[in-house]
Amino acid sequence: MSQFIFKMPDLGEGTVEAEIIAWHTQPGDSVIEDQIIVEVMTDKAAVEVPAPVTGRVLSISGAPGDKVAVGSPLIVFETQAPAIVTNTATVTGTATAPGTAIARAPATAPVLATTAAEALPAVKSSESPRVKSSPANRRRASEAGIDLAAIAGSGPGGRILTRDLPVRSDSPAASTPLPLVTEVRVIGVRRLIAQRMTEAMRTIPHFAYVEEVDITELESLRLHLNSKLSADESSLTYLPLVLTALIRVLTDYPQCNALYDSEREVLLRHAAVHAGIATQTTEGLKVPVIRDAQSLGIWELAAEIRKVSAAARSGSAKRDELRGSTITVTSLGKLGGIASTPIINSPEVAIIGLNKAVDRPVVHQGVVVVRRMMNLSSSFDHRFVDGYDAAAMIQSLKERLEHPATLFIN
Repeated sequence: MSQFIFKMPDLGEGTVEAEIIAWHTQPGDSVIEDQIIVEVMTDKAAVEVPAPVTGRVLSISGAPGDKVAVGSPLIVFETQAPAIVTNTATVTGTATAPGTAIARAPATAPVLATTAAEALPAVKSSESPRVKSSPANRRRASEAGIDLAAIAGSGPGGRILTRDLPVRSDSPAASTPLPLVTEVRVIGVRRLIAQRMTEAMRTIPHFAYVEEVDITELESLRLHLNSKLSADESSLTYLPLVLTALIRVLTDYPQCNALYDSEREVLLRHAAVHAGIATQTTEGLKVPVIRDAQSLGIWELAAEIRKVSAAARSGSAKRDELRGSTITVTSLGKLGGIASTPIINSPEVAIIGLNKAVDRPVVHQGVVVVRRMMNLSSSFDHRFVDGYDAAAMIQSLKERLEHPATLFIN
């Protein structure tokens, strides 16, 4: 018998430490090589780390939320034989991008591990389609006769947590009073979202502008286009129509389709529109990107919006699909409310928010009539976009939406 001390891997890109997200094994557990033992996260990626050897866990270092330095002991195994020596490890994780979006991204990095002979194990990510959950929760589900495949996990990447397991009516837990206060530690993706939102609000002087838009004619166009679809085709929403209008408008307001490089103090104005689509997922807000949106028609934009949003929600988005946007559009759909104050997706300088579309009485051509109305809530980086230009851009966007024939005119 020998001890194998596995150290926190160097995950590349200047990583000096990683945060423990979730342990999937505990001291005393027996594990086999390649079994997922822990999830860790850096500022660049979330990574599932498999066991480098087969053996019994003697000790682990750090609890969820704790940070462990690269090269520090992470977990100690008791093994039957010395590990095979190798020099590097391939780690596959979910890479984070501006807006805390998540994607699958491979990286190769050296791994530090120690045995009596300073052996170095090979570490690789598991791409197994199995349900993600800890051994303890698998055991609880098995004992209760619960099919984990039928449960939507609320943890990172859809991992099933203890709170996701249903409580049987005959279980002692079913009659246990609920705690008055539940502590939820802010870790992982949620921690990154909090950091980036705080940084955006701290460093960017937001200029907010809200304008109401009469989308009666736009709604008529949308309904007409949807009436031509077959039963198995997805209906058109407002988002691709608004995005089409925005693309047309940005040619006159290039200062709003830009990124600010704070290190070089340079504003990068883009000719192409790489549209960020703010997408709510179980892990938090992600911003998948539609590249060169200006080259796509309305139906192509609609298809791309569905595609990248679905990939972001499932965690299958590629890393390049989650970074590099030049302007972001966000919509809460039916929950959109009257107005909102969207936070700029740094390093962008503008974000456009769609609020709820409602029928209400308005004065139209001197007569009170019922019209379809929707507010646009926008935010701009006031360092680079003057209030006049921001207002003028939204007014131009409003004009396009209220006269939808202009959507098809460059």
